[in-house]
Amino acid sequence: MEWDAIIIGTGMGGSVLGHALARAGQRVLFCEKGKSHLQPGALAKSYAETHFPRPEAPAARHREVLARAGRYPDTIKDCSGPRPRSFIPFVGSGTGGSTALYGMALERFFPSDFEPRRSHPDAPDTSLPADWPITYAELAPYYEVAEKLFRVRGTADPLRAEGPASHYMAPPPLTPAAGELFEFFQAKQLHPYRLPLACEFVEGCAACQGYLCDRNCKNDASRICLEPAIARHGAGLMDECEVLRLDATRSEVTGVVCERHGERITLRGKRIILAAGALESPRILLKSASAAWPDGLANDSGLVGRNLMRHHIDLYLIAPKAAKGFDNRQKEFAFNDFYQKDGMKLGSVQSFGRLPPAPVLTASMAEDLRQGAMPWLAPLFNLATPAITPFLKQLVHHRVVLATTLEDLPYSDNFIAPAEGEARLTIHYRVRPYDKKRIEAMRGLMQQALKPYAFDLVKQAENNERIAHVCGTCRFGRDPNDSVLDENNRAHGLPNLYVVDGSFFPSSGGTNPGLTIAANALRVASCLIQ
Repeated sequence: MEWDAIIIGTGMGGSVLGHALARAGQRVLFCEKGKSHLQPGALAKSYAETHFPRPEAPAARHREVLARAGRYPDTIKDCSGPRPRSFIPFVGSGTGGSTALYGMALERFFPSDFEPRRSHPDAPDTSLPADWPITYAELAPYYEVAEKLFRVRGTADPLRAEGPASHYMAPPPLTPAAGELFEFFQAKQLHPYRLPLACEFVEGCAACQGYLCDRNCKNDASRICLEPAIARHGAGLMDECEVLRLDATRSEVTGVVCERHGERITLRGKRIILAAGALESPRILLKSASAAWPDGLANDSGLVGRNLMRHHIDLYLIAPKAAKGFDNRQKEFAFNDFYQKDGMKLGSVQSFGRLPPAPVLTASMAEDLRQGAMPWLAPLFNLATPAITPFLKQLVHHRVVLATTLEDLPYSDNFIAPAEGEARLTIHYRVRPYDKKRIEAMRGLMQQALKPYAFDLVKQAENNERIAHVCGTCRFGRDPNDSVLDENNRAHGLPNLYVVDGSFFPSSGGTNPGLTIAANALRVASCLIQ
């Protein structure tokens, strides 16, 4: 059978686009490397790490547990420093992709994000383009459609010139601690607002950030798009189906070579749409090298896998005065006063939700020591764990956490590449002096904004393992010489190949990428349907 569209990946880009095509009457097949969370055996309501035989960081021996929990189960080797480090990234794999784990924040980019070079005129060595090949105005109608589709609840950002979000649904009242901080920031002449969330807020909602939700509360890509596409519009789903390569002539993709349950099969489709994420989509293209495409499929520009961006994220753990009714599970508010500040493009500040459980944090800290510059400290840390755990529990359950998301810039020598052996991928990524200066500027602004509150800063901006917002590895643009995709996300030179996950970003913006991926997928779907 030849499908009208084969969608590789069921995260935000793939599910949204596939749902739109299926609704329009096209024959759509979804291929998902991970497991379907609708099947028995899925691990919901708790972190995968709590199901390991003993508290420890994820490793290759935990692949099955991670897969059942909707987590990426494969090892990445970070070759950026003097000592390679191996880790399993905290991203999704399975129906819904990373949206099955996300904190449900769906923020628009700002109009300035679509002209990134104007905000960074003096940034050296970056491959940042002058602008995106589309404008904010072109994407705005699709932003609104995506917000309605995902039933977003929140209030308007007072700093956005585009006006109130009148179609937002109403959020629940702020919890006491969040309300205290909201008023505190207002008194400091900042502009907090209710963070737009794709959440139903059912009674007893636990937010389920970092793990699967089983209560029809989290509006993820599977619940909102994938499942309706299958149940109502006749789309097909092959889960646990790994795409090994794409077969192609010089001018079109002719087959999708997959492995499922030990059997190798080749699928045929009029259009092939890659949406496997900004780590896996370039990996598939590079693994699809052939005589026609010796450097990798769609890689005449040499940019497949390059310009890796991941956002620089720090966490601020704040001790509020409010104790009665304390609840820190939800993401509740945000402000963008530091998005552009003192001539610098920085990023957003928003509620983070609750940290992972103390044993998960302890295991992660021990692993960082084991792979760090002083691995001999790891056994000593393990001995000290009984004393450290109560302190971590206090941080987890009695602190409001804010996250700063700083725009990351693209550099051609920050890249991913396929690996052999235990690791599935390698990453090469360095934080440049220009960006270190911006990271420190944001930390200084936050320190001033939080006075006189006591807080703990968890510095994660320089940590290459924090890769949940990875993007940029198959950028779109107008010129085939400096982009992989055209303005409609079609691969240069291959009329039936598209990429619609975060790979297409030519710049990262300063906030969560999910809504922009969804809106763009709707835009591309509109082009394909027409």
